[in-house]
Amino acid sequence: MAEKRRFDLERASWHDARFGNGTPVEIKSTMHEHSDGQPGNWKVYREYHEKLRRHDGWYCFVVYRPHGRSGLTILSDKMVRSSDLPLLRWHGGGDHRGTEQAKISIDSVI
Repeated sequence: MAEKRRFDLERASWHDARFGNGTPVEIKSTMHEHSDGQPGNWKVYREYHEKLRRHDGWYCFVVYRPHGRSGLTILSDKMVRSSDLPLLRWHGGGDHRGTEQAKISIDSVI
């Protein structure tokens, strides 16, 4: 994905990569459908999202289908400005990260 979208991987708590101009990118991936039949969704953490917005960052949303024990096929991906996400409904559940979280459905982005 990094090669396709032309960004360099960079590990930080609030982003995963940067474009060549330094703009941060957070990569979010989800399975198209979980083993229980539920559709996939992405989790966004409020503190990290707000920091990404302050830096005019982007999200790279990826939907994949797993194959076997370690393979996968990317079904779709889309770049979205952090300021252009659908309405986020913040709630608990991000306690392990010390912040609130919101879930984003595949249909609301792709």
